[in-house]
Amino acid sequence: FGHVRQLDAVAARVLVGLGEQTPVVAGVDEYALVDADDTIVEVHGHAKQGAGFGYTKVRGLNALIATVTTKQAAPVIVAHRLRKGSCGSPRGAARLVADALATLKRLRATDNRAEPPGPVLLRADSAYYGHAVVAAALRAGAEVSVTVRLDKKVKAAITAIAEDAWQTIDYTDAVYDEHTNTWISRAEVAETPFTAFGSKKKSTPVPGRLVVRRIPDLNPKTKTECDGQATLFDTWRFHAFFTTTNPDTLDTVAADKTHRGHAIIEQVHADLKNSALAHLPSGKFCANAAWLVLACIAFNLSRAAATLTGPNLAKATTATIRRKLIAVPARIASSTHRLTVHLPTSWPWENRMDRTVHPRLRTTRPGQHLTTQPTPARPRNQCNKLRSEAERNAAPKPTTIKTQARTHARHRRIGGSRIKGRRYPSHTPPTRLHQQHGQHHEQPHPPPVAASSRHEPCHAALTETGGHARRRRPSRSQTMIRPRASLI
Repeated sequence: FGHVRQLDAVAARVLVGLGEQTPVVAGVDEYALVDADDTIVEVHGHAKQGAGFGYTKVRGLNALIATVTTKQAAPVIVAHRLRKGSCGSPRGAARLVADALATLKRLRATDNRAEPPGPVLLRADSAYYGHAVVAAALRAGAEVSVTVRLDKKVKAAITAIAEDAWQTIDYTDAVYDEHTNTWISRAEVAETPFTAFGSKKKSTPVPGRLVVRRIPDLNPKTKTECDGQATLFDTWRFHAFFTTTNPDTLDTVAADKTHRGHAIIEQVHADLKNSALAHLPSGKFCANAAWLVLACIAFNLSRAAATLTGPNLAKATTATIRRKLIAVPARIASSTHRLTVHLPTSWPWENRMDRTVHPRLRTTRPGQHLTTQPTPARPRNQCNKLRSEAERNAAPKPTTIKTQARTHARHRRIGGSRIKGRRYPSHTPPTRLHQQHGQHHEQPHPPPVAASSRHEPCHAALTETGGHARRRRPSRSQTMIRPRASLI
Protein backbone atom coordinates (compact mmCIF):
# COMPACT_ATOMS: atom_id res chain seq x y z
CA PHE A 1 0.00 0.00 0.00
CA GLY A 2 2.97 2.32 0.53
CA HIS A 3 3.88 2.09 -3.14
CA VAL A 4 0.30 2.99 -4.06
CA ARG A 5 0.52 6.07 -1.87
CA GLN A 6 3.70 7.04 -3.68
CA LEU A 7 1.79 6.76 -6.94
CA ASP A 8 -0.87 9.02 -5.43
CA ALA A 9 1.79 11.65 -4.84
CA VAL A 10 3.00 11.27 -8.43
CA ALA A 11 -0.56 11.71 -9.70
CA ALA A 12 -0.96 14.89 -7.65
CA ARG A 13 2.30 16.33 -9.02
CA VAL A 14 1.27 15.44 -12.57
CA LEU A 15 -2.03 17.27 -12.14
CA VAL A 16 -0.30 20.34 -10.69
CA GLY A 17 2.08 20.36 -13.65
CA LEU A 18 -0.80 20.06 -16.09
CA GLY A 19 -2.51 22.96 -14.38
CA GLU A 20 0.56 25.11 -14.91
CA GLN A 21 1.00 24.20 -18.59
CA THR A 22 -2.61 23.84 -19.81
CA PRO A 23 -6.01 25.41 -19.00
CA VAL A 24 -7.29 22.10 -17.63
CA VAL A 25 -8.37 23.80 -14.36
CA ALA A 26 -9.19 27.25 -15.72
CA GLY A 27 -11.01 29.39 -13.18
CA VAL A 28 -9.95 27.30 -10.19
CA ASP A 29 -8.85 30.44 -8.34
CA GLU A 30 -12.31 31.98 -8.56
CA TYR A 31 -14.69 29.24 -7.41
CA ALA A 32 -14.01 25.52 -7.12
CA LEU A 33 -16.43 22.64 -6.59
CA VAL A 34 -15.10 19.42 -5.08
CA ASP A 35 -17.25 16.29 -5.48
CA ALA A 36 -16.65 13.00 -3.65
CA ASP A 37 -18.41 9.73 -4.41
CA ASP A 38 -17.68 6.04 -4.80
CA THR A 39 -18.60 3.42 -7.38
CA ILE A 40 -18.45 -0.36 -7.64
CA VAL A 41 -16.16 -1.76 -10.34
CA GLU A 42 -17.52 -5.19 -11.20
CA VAL A 43 -15.08 -8.10 -11.16
CA HIS A 44 -15.45 -11.79 -11.88
CA GLY A 45 -13.90 -14.65 -9.97
CA HIS A 46 -13.68 -15.50 -6.31
CA ALA A 47 -9.87 -15.35 -6.29
CA LYS A 48 -9.76 -11.56 -6.77
CA GLN A 49 -8.37 -10.03 -3.58
CA GLY A 50 -10.78 -7.69 -1.85
CA ALA A 51 -13.75 -8.50 -4.08
CA GLY A 52 -17.10 -8.54 -2.35
CA PHE A 53 -20.75 -7.57 -2.56
CA GLY A 54 -21.49 -3.96 -1.69
CA TYR A 55 -24.54 -1.74 -1.76
CA THR A 56 -25.21 -2.59 -5.42
CA LYS A 57 -25.33 -6.34 -4.71
CA VAL A 58 -22.67 -6.84 -7.39
CA ARG A 59 -19.31 -8.52 -6.81
CA GLY A 60 -16.60 -5.94 -7.25
CA LEU A 61 -14.17 -3.47 -5.72
CA ASN A 62 -15.08 -0.05 -4.38
CA ALA A 63 -13.37 2.95 -6.04
CA LEU A 64 -13.64 6.25 -4.19
CA ILE A 65 -12.66 9.37 -6.17
CA ALA A 66 -12.84 13.13 -5.73
CA THR A 67 -13.05 15.61 -8.60
CA VAL A 68 -12.64 19.37 -9.01
CA THR A 69 -14.96 21.31 -11.30
CA THR A 70 -15.00 25.00 -12.21
CA LYS A 71 -17.34 27.19 -14.19
CA GLN A 72 -14.94 27.13 -17.13
CA ALA A 73 -13.43 23.64 -17.01
CA ALA A 74 -14.68 20.06 -16.93
CA PRO A 75 -14.00 17.90 -13.87
CA VAL A 76 -10.55 16.46 -13.22
CA ILE A 77 -9.67 13.82 -10.65
CA VAL A 78 -7.69 15.10 -7.65
CA ALA A 79 -7.92 12.13 -5.25
CA HIS A 80 -8.65 8.42 -5.56
CA ARG A 81 -8.65 5.33 -3.40
CA LEU A 82 -9.46 1.66 -4.04
CA ARG A 83 -11.24 -0.22 -1.26
CA LYS A 84 -12.68 -3.67 -0.81
CA GLY A 85 -16.07 -4.25 -2.33
CA SER A 86 -17.99 -4.85 0.90
CA CYS A 87 -16.82 -1.70 2.71
CA GLY A 88 -19.12 1.17 3.57
CA SER A 89 -19.07 4.33 1.51
CA PRO A 90 -17.76 6.67 4.26
CA ARG A 91 -14.78 4.45 5.08
CA GLY A 92 -11.63 6.53 4.63
CA ALA A 93 -13.62 9.41 3.11
CA ALA A 94 -12.29 11.98 5.57
CA ARG A 95 -8.69 11.23 4.56
CA LEU A 96 -9.60 11.37 0.89
CA VAL A 97 -11.32 14.74 1.32
CA ALA A 98 -8.24 16.11 3.11
CA ASP A 99 -5.98 14.88 0.28
CA ALA A 100 -8.27 16.34 -2.38
CA LEU A 101 -8.38 19.76 -0.73
CA ALA A 102 -4.60 19.72 -0.25
CA THR A 103 -4.10 19.04 -3.96
CA LEU A 104 -6.59 21.78 -4.80
CA LYS A 105 -4.61 24.20 -2.68
CA ARG A 106 -1.52 23.42 -4.77
CA LEU A 107 -3.51 23.93 -7.96
CA ARG A 108 -4.54 27.42 -6.95
CA ALA A 109 -1.97 30.08 -7.80
CA THR A 110 -2.19 31.87 -4.47
CA ASP A 111 1.29 33.36 -4.76
CA ASN A 112 0.52 35.12 -8.04
CA ARG A 113 -2.73 36.73 -6.93
CA ALA A 114 -3.07 40.09 -5.26
CA GLU A 115 -6.37 39.06 -3.69
CA PRO A 116 -7.22 35.81 -1.88
CA PRO A 117 -8.74 32.97 -3.93
CA GLY A 118 -12.45 32.29 -4.05
CA PRO A 119 -14.39 29.83 -1.91
CA VAL A 120 -14.33 26.03 -2.20
CA LEU A 121 -17.48 23.94 -1.88
CA LEU A 122 -17.47 20.22 -1.06
CA ARG A 123 -20.50 18.32 -2.40
CA ALA A 124 -21.42 14.80 -1.37
CA ASP A 125 -24.44 12.57 -0.91
CA SER A 126 -26.00 11.27 2.29
CA ALA A 127 -23.45 8.45 2.70
CA TYR A 128 -20.83 11.05 3.64
CA TYR A 129 -23.01 13.03 6.04
CA GLY A 130 -20.88 12.56 9.11
CA HIS A 131 -18.80 14.66 11.44
CA ALA A 132 -15.49 13.21 10.18
CA VAL A 133 -16.00 14.30 6.56
CA VAL A 134 -17.56 17.67 7.40
CA ALA A 135 -14.87 18.48 9.95
CA ALA A 136 -12.09 17.55 7.48
CA ALA A 137 -13.55 19.96 4.92
CA LEU A 138 -13.98 22.78 7.44
CA ARG A 139 -10.40 22.36 8.69
CA ALA A 140 -9.16 22.80 5.12
CA GLY A 141 -11.14 26.02 4.75
CA ALA A 142 -13.89 24.66 2.49
CA GLU A 143 -17.64 24.91 2.70
CA VAL A 144 -19.89 21.86 2.56
CA SER A 145 -23.10 20.89 0.83
CA VAL A 146 -23.99 17.36 1.92
CA THR A 147 -27.26 15.48 1.56
CA VAL A 148 -28.77 14.50 4.91
CA ARG A 149 -30.76 11.45 5.90
CA LEU A 150 -34.39 11.98 6.84
CA ASP A 151 -34.12 11.14 10.51
CA LYS A 152 -36.41 12.44 13.23
CA LYS A 153 -34.51 15.68 13.73
CA VAL A 154 -34.53 16.52 10.03
CA LYS A 155 -38.23 15.67 9.67
CA ALA A 156 -39.04 17.92 12.60
CA ALA A 157 -37.17 20.78 10.95
CA ILE A 158 -39.00 20.23 7.65
CA THR A 159 -42.38 20.17 9.38
CA ALA A 160 -41.64 23.54 11.00
CA ILE A 161 -41.21 25.29 7.62
CA ALA A 162 -44.09 27.64 6.87
CA GLU A 163 -46.22 26.96 3.83
CA ASP A 164 -45.61 30.40 2.31
CA ALA A 165 -41.83 29.86 2.48
CA TRP A 166 -41.86 27.39 -0.42
CA GLN A 167 -40.97 28.77 -3.87
CA THR A 168 -41.04 27.07 -7.26
CA ILE A 169 -37.83 26.33 -9.15
CA ASP A 170 -36.67 25.31 -12.62
CA TYR A 171 -37.06 21.55 -12.51
CA THR A 172 -38.10 18.73 -14.80
CA ASP A 173 -41.14 19.64 -16.95
CA ALA A 174 -41.11 23.21 -15.66
CA VAL A 175 -42.54 26.11 -17.70
CA TYR A 176 -41.40 29.72 -17.31
CA ASP A 177 -44.20 32.33 -17.15
CA GLU A 178 -43.00 35.59 -18.68
CA HIS A 179 -45.92 37.63 -17.29
CA THR A 180 -45.26 36.77 -13.65
CA ASN A 181 -41.52 36.03 -14.10
CA THR A 182 -41.89 32.77 -12.20
CA TRP A 183 -41.57 29.10 -12.94
CA ILE A 184 -44.68 26.97 -13.19
CA SER A 185 -43.32 23.81 -11.69
CA ARG A 186 -44.31 21.13 -9.26
CA ALA A 187 -40.95 21.33 -7.48
CA GLU A 188 -40.50 23.78 -4.63
CA VAL A 189 -37.62 24.67 -2.30
CA ALA A 190 -37.33 26.25 1.12
CA GLU A 191 -34.70 26.57 3.83
CA THR A 192 -34.48 26.75 7.59
CA PRO A 193 -31.63 27.25 10.09
CA PHE A 194 -30.10 23.96 11.20
CA THR A 195 -27.30 22.81 13.49
CA ALA A 196 -25.65 19.55 12.50
CA PHE A 197 -24.13 17.04 14.92
CA GLY A 198 -25.57 18.74 17.97
CA SER A 199 -25.84 15.48 19.87
CA LYS A 200 -22.11 14.80 19.84
CA LYS A 201 -20.33 15.70 23.05
CA LYS A 202 -16.72 15.68 21.96
CA SER A 203 -17.25 17.57 18.71
CA THR A 204 -18.36 21.13 18.16
CA PRO A 205 -21.80 21.45 16.54
CA VAL A 206 -21.71 22.85 13.00
CA PRO A 207 -24.24 25.63 12.32
CA GLY A 208 -25.63 26.07 8.83
CA ARG A 209 -28.77 25.88 6.71
CA LEU A 210 -31.07 23.03 5.82
CA VAL A 211 -32.26 23.47 2.23
CA VAL A 212 -35.22 21.25 1.34
CA ARG A 213 -36.67 20.45 -2.08
CA ARG A 214 -40.08 18.80 -2.37
CA ILE A 215 -42.06 17.35 -5.28
CA PRO A 216 -45.48 15.67 -5.27
CA ASP A 217 -45.30 11.95 -4.61
CA LEU A 218 -46.57 10.12 -7.70
CA ASN A 219 -47.19 6.99 -5.63
CA PRO A 220 -48.86 8.27 -2.45
CA LYS A 221 -49.08 5.95 0.48
CA THR A 222 -52.34 4.78 2.01
CA LYS A 223 -54.09 6.94 4.55
CA THR A 224 -53.04 6.60 8.12
CA GLU A 225 -55.16 4.66 10.50
CA CYS A 226 -55.19 7.30 13.22
CA ASP A 227 -57.31 10.05 11.71
CA GLY A 228 -57.85 8.96 8.13
CA GLN A 229 -55.78 11.86 6.74
CA ALA A 230 -52.58 11.66 4.67
CA THR A 231 -49.54 13.18 6.41
CA LEU A 232 -47.07 15.66 4.94
CA PHE A 233 -44.52 12.97 4.09
CA ASP A 234 -47.16 10.81 2.41
CA THR A 235 -48.06 13.41 -0.22
CA TRP A 236 -44.65 14.98 -0.85
CA ARG A 237 -41.19 13.61 -1.51
CA PHE A 238 -38.45 15.58 0.25
CA HIS A 239 -34.76 15.92 -0.54
CA ALA A 240 -32.80 17.86 2.07
CA PHE A 241 -29.13 18.82 2.26
CA PHE A 242 -27.02 20.64 4.82
CA THR A 243 -24.85 23.54 3.68
CA THR A 244 -22.56 26.05 5.35
CA THR A 245 -22.48 28.49 2.42
CA ASN A 246 -23.17 32.18 2.88
CA PRO A 247 -26.83 33.05 2.08
CA ASP A 248 -25.65 36.27 0.44
CA THR A 249 -23.51 34.27 -1.98
CA LEU A 250 -25.92 31.39 -2.64
CA ASP A 251 -29.57 31.91 -1.85
CA THR A 252 -32.06 29.08 -1.51
CA VAL A 253 -32.65 28.53 -5.23
CA ALA A 254 -28.97 28.92 -6.18
CA ALA A 255 -27.86 26.59 -3.39
CA ASP A 256 -30.29 23.91 -4.55
CA LYS A 257 -29.17 24.23 -8.18
CA THR A 258 -25.50 24.09 -7.17
CA HIS A 259 -26.04 21.00 -5.04
CA ARG A 260 -27.81 19.19 -7.87
CA GLY A 261 -24.66 19.68 -9.96
CA HIS A 262 -23.04 17.02 -7.78
CA ALA A 263 -24.39 14.48 -10.28
CA ILE A 264 -21.52 15.39 -12.64
CA ILE A 265 -19.27 12.94 -10.80
CA GLU A 266 -21.44 10.11 -12.11
CA GLN A 267 -20.30 11.08 -15.61
CA VAL A 268 -16.70 10.71 -14.46
CA HIS A 269 -17.51 7.24 -13.13
CA ALA A 270 -19.09 6.28 -16.44
CA ASP A 271 -16.12 7.71 -18.34
CA LEU A 272 -13.62 5.69 -16.31
CA LYS A 273 -15.63 2.48 -16.70
CA ASN A 274 -15.76 3.07 -20.44
CA SER A 275 -11.96 3.22 -20.62
CA ALA A 276 -9.36 2.01 -18.11
CA LEU A 277 -11.74 0.87 -15.39
CA ALA A 278 -13.61 -1.44 -17.71
CA HIS A 279 -11.84 -4.16 -15.74
CA LEU A 280 -9.28 -4.55 -12.97
CA PRO A 281 -6.70 -6.87 -14.53
CA SER A 282 -4.78 -8.24 -11.56
CA GLY A 283 -5.71 -10.66 -8.85
CA LYS A 284 -3.67 -8.67 -6.31
CA PHE A 285 -5.39 -5.82 -4.53
CA CYS A 286 -2.40 -3.46 -4.49
CA ALA A 287 -1.83 -3.96 -8.22
CA ASN A 288 -5.44 -3.04 -8.91
CA ALA A 289 -5.06 0.00 -6.65
CA ALA A 290 -2.08 1.11 -8.71
CA TRP A 291 -4.14 0.48 -11.86
CA LEU A 292 -6.77 2.90 -10.54
CA VAL A 293 -4.14 5.59 -9.97
CA LEU A 294 -2.80 5.17 -13.50
CA ALA A 295 -6.33 5.29 -14.89
CA CYS A 296 -6.89 8.64 -13.15
CA ILE A 297 -3.58 9.98 -14.47
CA ALA A 298 -4.57 8.97 -18.01
CA PHE A 299 -7.95 10.63 -17.53
CA ASN A 300 -6.35 13.92 -16.52
CA LEU A 301 -3.78 13.75 -19.33
CA SER A 302 -6.45 13.24 -21.98
CA ARG A 303 -8.50 16.05 -20.45
CA ALA A 304 -5.49 18.39 -20.57
CA ALA A 305 -4.78 17.49 -24.21
CA ALA A 306 -8.39 18.23 -25.11
CA THR A 307 -8.28 21.69 -23.53
CA LEU A 308 -5.41 22.68 -25.82
CA THR A 309 -7.60 22.21 -28.90
CA GLY A 310 -10.18 24.79 -27.90
CA PRO A 311 -13.66 24.80 -26.42
CA ASN A 312 -15.06 22.06 -28.69
CA LEU A 313 -13.28 19.19 -26.93
CA ALA A 314 -12.76 20.83 -23.55
CA LYS A 315 -15.69 18.94 -22.03
CA ALA A 316 -15.70 15.86 -24.25
CA THR A 317 -15.51 12.33 -22.93
CA THR A 318 -12.39 10.21 -23.02
CA ALA A 319 -13.78 8.08 -25.86
CA THR A 320 -14.29 11.20 -28.02
CA ILE A 321 -10.82 12.52 -27.18
CA ARG A 322 -9.29 9.15 -27.97
CA ARG A 323 -11.08 8.97 -31.31
CA LYS A 324 -10.29 12.52 -32.44
CA LEU A 325 -6.84 13.18 -30.98
CA ILE A 326 -5.12 9.99 -29.86
CA ALA A 327 -6.10 7.44 -32.50
CA VAL A 328 -4.67 9.51 -35.37
CA PRO A 329 -5.00 7.86 -38.81
CA ALA A 330 -1.54 8.94 -39.93
CA ARG A 331 1.64 7.54 -41.41
CA ILE A 332 4.91 8.59 -39.76
CA ALA A 333 7.97 9.04 -41.95
CA SER A 334 11.44 10.33 -41.05
CA SER A 335 13.86 11.96 -43.48
CA THR A 336 16.77 14.39 -43.12
CA HIS A 337 16.36 14.78 -39.37
CA ARG A 338 12.67 15.55 -39.73
CA LEU A 339 9.62 13.61 -38.58
CA THR A 340 6.66 13.89 -40.93
CA VAL A 341 3.14 12.84 -40.00
CA HIS A 342 1.09 12.25 -43.14
CA LEU A 343 -2.58 12.82 -42.37
CA PRO A 344 -5.54 12.14 -44.64
CA THR A 345 -6.45 15.06 -46.83
CA SER A 346 -10.05 15.08 -45.59
CA TRP A 347 -9.38 14.45 -41.90
CA PRO A 348 -11.79 16.80 -40.07
CA TRP A 349 -9.73 17.24 -36.88
CA GLU A 350 -6.41 18.32 -38.36
CA ASN A 351 -6.55 21.83 -36.90
CA ARG A 352 -7.21 20.47 -33.43
CA MET A 353 -4.29 18.10 -33.79
CA ASP A 354 -2.05 20.98 -34.85
CA ARG A 355 -2.94 22.96 -31.72
CA THR A 356 -2.51 19.98 -29.41
CA VAL A 357 0.90 18.66 -30.45
CA HIS A 358 4.20 19.90 -29.09
CA PRO A 359 5.06 23.53 -29.91
CA ARG A 360 8.02 22.31 -32.00
CA LEU A 361 5.59 20.79 -34.47
CA ARG A 362 4.34 22.99 -37.26
CA THR A 363 2.34 22.56 -40.44
CA THR A 364 4.49 22.69 -43.56
CA ARG A 365 1.69 22.05 -46.03
CA PRO A 366 -1.75 23.01 -44.77
CA GLY A 367 -4.20 20.19 -45.18
CA GLN A 368 -1.60 17.48 -45.78
CA HIS A 369 0.86 16.76 -42.99
CA LEU A 370 2.64 17.98 -39.87
CA THR A 371 6.41 17.99 -39.46
CA THR A 372 8.99 19.09 -36.94
CA GLN A 373 10.98 22.25 -37.46
CA PRO A 374 14.08 21.51 -39.51
CA THR A 375 17.25 21.23 -37.47
CA PRO A 376 20.63 22.29 -38.91
CA ALA A 377 22.26 19.44 -40.78
CA ARG A 378 25.39 18.01 -39.22
CA PRO A 379 28.43 17.57 -41.52
CA ARG A 380 29.50 14.00 -42.00
CA ASN A 381 33.15 14.76 -41.33
CA GLN A 382 32.44 16.91 -38.32
CA CYS A 383 34.07 14.39 -36.02
CA ASN A 384 37.31 14.53 -38.06
CA LYS A 385 37.53 18.32 -38.24
CA LEU A 386 40.03 20.20 -36.15
CA ARG A 387 38.90 22.06 -33.12
CA SER A 388 37.86 25.66 -33.46
CA GLU A 389 40.37 28.43 -33.14
CA ALA A 390 39.15 29.33 -29.67
CA GLU A 391 39.52 25.77 -28.44
CA ARG A 392 42.99 25.42 -29.87
CA ASN A 393 44.21 28.67 -28.34
CA ALA A 394 42.68 27.90 -24.95
CA ALA A 395 45.15 26.83 -22.30
CA PRO A 396 44.86 23.14 -21.37
CA LYS A 397 43.63 22.25 -17.94
CA PRO A 398 46.43 21.52 -15.47
CA THR A 399 46.99 17.83 -14.89
CA THR A 400 47.63 16.63 -11.38
CA ILE A 401 49.11 13.41 -10.16
CA LYS A 402 45.78 12.49 -8.56
CA THR A 403 43.77 12.80 -11.76
CA GLN A 404 46.59 11.18 -13.72
CA ALA A 405 46.59 8.09 -11.53
CA ARG A 406 42.81 7.86 -11.63
CA THR A 407 42.84 8.10 -15.43
CA HIS A 408 45.44 5.37 -15.86
CA ALA A 409 43.86 3.02 -13.36
CA ARG A 410 40.44 2.76 -14.98
CA HIS A 411 39.41 0.27 -17.64
CA ARG A 412 39.93 1.30 -21.23
CA ARG A 413 38.24 -0.03 -24.32
CA ILE A 414 40.58 0.01 -27.29
CA GLY A 415 39.83 -1.66 -30.61
CA GLY A 416 36.90 -3.61 -29.19
CA SER A 417 39.03 -5.32 -26.52
CA ARG A 418 39.03 -4.36 -22.87
CA ILE A 419 42.44 -3.77 -21.27
CA LYS A 420 42.69 -3.16 -17.56
CA GLY A 421 45.26 -0.55 -16.58
CA ARG A 422 47.52 -1.23 -13.65
CA ARG A 423 48.64 1.30 -11.11
CA TYR A 424 52.25 2.35 -10.89
CA PRO A 425 54.61 0.14 -8.87
CA SER A 426 55.37 1.47 -5.45
CA HIS A 427 59.02 2.04 -6.39
CA THR A 428 58.25 3.85 -9.68
CA PRO A 429 58.68 7.63 -9.31
CA PRO A 430 55.77 9.73 -10.61
CA THR A 431 56.00 11.91 -13.64
CA ARG A 432 57.72 15.20 -13.01
CA LEU A 433 55.94 18.18 -14.46
CA HIS A 434 57.32 21.63 -14.73
CA GLN A 435 55.49 24.79 -15.72
CA GLN A 436 56.85 27.15 -18.30
CA HIS A 437 55.15 30.35 -19.39
CA GLY A 438 51.84 29.36 -17.80
CA GLN A 439 51.61 25.99 -19.65
CA HIS A 440 52.34 22.46 -18.42
CA HIS A 441 54.85 20.37 -20.29
CA GLU A 442 55.96 16.82 -19.82
CA GLN A 443 59.59 16.02 -19.19
CA PRO A 444 61.08 14.00 -22.07
CA HIS A 445 61.56 10.38 -21.29
CA PRO A 446 63.43 7.57 -22.99
CA PRO A 447 61.61 4.79 -24.84
CA PRO A 448 60.04 2.34 -22.41
CA VAL A 449 61.84 -0.89 -21.83
CA ALA A 450 60.27 -4.31 -21.62
CA ALA A 451 58.66 -4.90 -18.26
CA SER A 452 57.45 -7.96 -16.52
CA SER A 453 53.77 -8.73 -16.28
CA ARG A 454 53.86 -7.58 -12.70
CA HIS A 455 55.27 -4.10 -13.46
CA GLU A 456 53.66 -3.52 -16.85
CA PRO A 457 53.23 0.24 -17.54
CA CYS A 458 49.58 1.21 -17.45
CA HIS A 459 49.91 3.62 -20.36
CA ALA A 460 50.80 1.04 -22.95
CA ALA A 461 47.93 0.61 -25.37
CA LEU A 462 48.38 -2.94 -26.54
CA THR A 463 46.49 -4.94 -29.12
CA GLU A 464 46.88 -8.62 -29.76
CA THR A 465 47.77 -9.22 -33.41
CA GLY A 466 49.04 -12.59 -34.55
CA GLY A 467 50.25 -13.57 -31.11
CA HIS A 468 52.72 -10.60 -30.96
CA ALA A 469 52.23 -7.49 -28.92
CA ARG A 470 52.87 -4.20 -30.69
CA ARG A 471 52.50 -0.62 -29.61
CA ARG A 472 49.67 1.46 -31.05
CA ARG A 473 49.85 5.20 -31.12
CA PRO A 474 47.16 6.66 -28.84
CA SER A 475 44.59 8.89 -30.48
CA ARG A 476 43.93 12.51 -29.59
CA SER A 477 41.13 11.59 -27.18
CA GLN A 478 43.34 8.96 -25.53
CA THR A 479 46.44 11.13 -25.02
CA MET A 480 47.94 10.43 -21.64
CA ILE A 481 51.04 11.24 -19.61
CA ARG A 482 53.44 8.30 -19.52
CA PRO A 483 55.70 7.68 -16.50
CA ARG A 484 59.42 7.18 -16.65
CA ALA A 485 60.28 3.77 -18.00
CA SER A 486 63.46 3.30 -15.99
CA LEU A 487 62.90 1.06 -13.03
CA ILE A 488 64.91 1.30 -9.85
